[in-house]
Amino acid sequence: MARKLRVGVLFGGRSGEHEVSLLSAASILKAIDRSKFDVVPIGITKEGHWLAAGEATNLLEGDSSSAVARRLRAGDPEATPGAKLLHEGIPTLFAPEPAEGALVVSGKQGLDGQSSLDVVFPVLHGTFGEDGTIQGLFELAGIAYVGSGVLGSSAGMDKDVMKRLFAQAGLPIVKHVTLLRSDWEKSPRKAVARVEGALKYPMFVKPANLGSSVGISKAHDRSELGPALDLAARYDRKLIVEQGVGGTKAKARELEVGVLGNDDPKASVVGEIIPGKEFYDYEAKYLSEGSVPVIPARLSRAESKQIRDMAVAAFRACDLAGLARVDFLMEPDGKRRIFLNEVNTLPGFTQISMYPKLWEATGIPYKDLITRLIELALERQGEKNRTTYSREE
Repeated sequence: MARKLRVGVLFGGRSGEHEVSLLSAASILKAIDRSKFDVVPIGITKEGHWLAAGEATNLLEGDSSSAVARRLRAGDPEATPGAKLLHEGIPTLFAPEPAEGALVVSGKQGLDGQSSLDVVFPVLHGTFGEDGTIQGLFELAGIAYVGSGVLGSSAGMDKDVMKRLFAQAGLPIVKHVTLLRSDWEKSPRKAVARVEGALKYPMFVKPANLGSSVGISKAHDRSELGPALDLAARYDRKLIVEQGVGGTKAKARELEVGVLGNDDPKASVVGEIIPGKEFYDYEAKYLSEGSVPVIPARLSRAESKQIRDMAVAAFRACDLAGLARVDFLMEPDGKRRIFLNEVNTLPGFTQISMYPKLWEATGIPYKDLITRLIELALERQGEKNRTTYSREE
């Protein structure tokens, strides 16, 4: 019998999407095909402490107490033996072994022996997990991992860079202005004048590098613009202000597509979110029950094809791999113009999240989708292994 692949499911993290990550990981751990994969849960607390096996499971179940985290903190007299590595900037669990294409991870009890992972499935939404940071560690180790690489992850996280790539690829995007937090804080009046000179109300104000709609506000007038910029500035040094699609009379339709693949990506059916609130913010996504997903979205065949083609083009424009959810805005009036909003390189992955639901409607069940993503990670690593990184003598 062939050896099972050892898959590390990495979750938690320091971002504002920590709780979403836990939900995604719990679903994956429950559904993953155990006949094909040995699974190692790996958690990261909100403070950045790495947890193995049982302690990682405790994190999923809501036990992220300081007592658990303390055992992995550098310098703590009760720390586990590997914890001393933390002060050197190396996670307790991972030691890159690029010659072997592996990340060495502590044994099942977190104390005895060493064993390596074959693939990492990161479910770290947001900062430090979706922005190329953790992907750099995987690249150093030469290990296969699910999702986009350092460049694609970074570009897909930074809404300013992302929009520049979309524009270069000729994809339609909404009018927007990028501000630096320092410019807003130094000269608020000048910043407001710049925004109002370029855009019309209502406007959406966002931190450039965050997901799950954290820190996003809709500003209907000048009195709401300042507080919206203050909120976004809590989460990033770059702020994005976008002109609302549909204007003051109607809300834009919010459409989503799942993309799956590496060099030959495919698009799922198109879905639509009808928010229970004024727009699809964090509360509407995860806390309230008023939002309604419609799969497939009510569109003409030509509109559906256009959106799916644009989703694949966006995926390629940002050099993505594995998976992405691509979001669109559609004018609610007779023009029905379609604008590319953003890509999400590690979208929510619970069984009721839009990305898995879109693929289920397209013909790939949740369990099979997990397997396919792991296969794509191995395929991409095989392609990387063909590359020579030093000059041949």
